[in-house]
Amino acid sequence: MSFAITSPITGAAQAGFTSPTFTVVSDMAPTPQGKQVAVSALGGTQAGVTTHTVSSPFTLNFVRPPVYKTLGKPNPTTGLIKDVPRNTYKFIGRKGVLPLAGQPYAVAQATLVLDIPAGADTADAANIRGLLSALFGAIAQQSAGVGDTMVSGIV
Repeated sequence: MSFAITSPITGAAQAGFTSPTFTVVSDMAPTPQGKQVAVSALGGTQAGVTTHTVSSPFTLNFVRPPVYKTLGKPNPTTGLIKDVPRNTYKFIGRKGVLPLAGQPYAVAQATLVLDIPAGADTADAANIRGLLSALFGAIAQQSAGVGDTMVSGIV
């Protein structure tokens, strides 16, 4: 199945939030290689969080490579491939935040870059899935900790 966010999204744990959910609607992605949703409603307790507006965006965007790279031919003498190209995917979250009370919104951005060697999609799909399973599991497990670090500065 391709990338398709279903609504609502159940949010991960964060300090001060109780059962956060995010209702999303399809939005136009900035590039043709992307799929984007905008947060149109909130659920649970998440005081102070706002939904998507022009002045304060709240979007999630997944972007695939504009052109997929393929694995080249091995050197006929050594059997090695000199340069393994990479296909880069990005998952980008954007949220309008107030830098100071009374000021206009500024956009905070979180970008997850997935840089996968060409050919691994065929030769080693299981380990790509294993990498992503562990990565997204760790992100979900540590969501509150990352939020605490961003607010307190303590790792």
